[in-house]
Amino acid sequence: MRCPFCGSENSQVKDSRPSDENSAIRRRRICSDCGGRFTTFERVQLRDLIVVKKSGRKVPFNRDKLSRSIEVALRKRPIEPERIERLVTGLVRQLESSGEVEITSAEIGELVIAALRELDPVAYVRFASVYRDFRDTADFQAVLRELASDGARNRDDADDFSGGDIDKQT
Repeated sequence: MRCPFCGSENSQVKDSRPSDENSAIRRRRICSDCGGRFTTFERVQLRDLIVVKKSGRKVPFNRDKLSRSIEVALRKRPIEPERIERLVTGLVRQLESSGEVEITSAEIGELVIAALRELDPVAYVRFASVYRDFRDTADFQAVLRELASDGARNRDDADDFSGGDIDKQT
């Protein structure tokens, strides 16, 4: 493992432990050359995924890039980092278990947008504005109307099961 401080390839593992609900191994390392300390993570990778961009260009899938884009959408939102990590891990597992080696960026975007819609409406709108390339306020208004109608539908469904009609009769 290359030291992030001096670039040396000589480091020693000082401590290893399971992380992220046993889906990764966290390793504390020390550089033999400069003495710098740093942490690395090992994760199981089922297969090497290739992302097919809109231009047709193919690039290796990058978990960190996916994680960063989700974190940007969730910036300053009340979501715990552990929950974000579970979301990313779930999305990566979904992609790896799809059986496909090549996955389009559009497919990844749709999975992310669906996950953010369930997790946080503000993050959903933020991500959608970039992913769907909003051009003006009408694009935002359309998404907000869609969220509002979903919320109203969910409240109506809750009333159907909460006995709301019974309370109105008494």
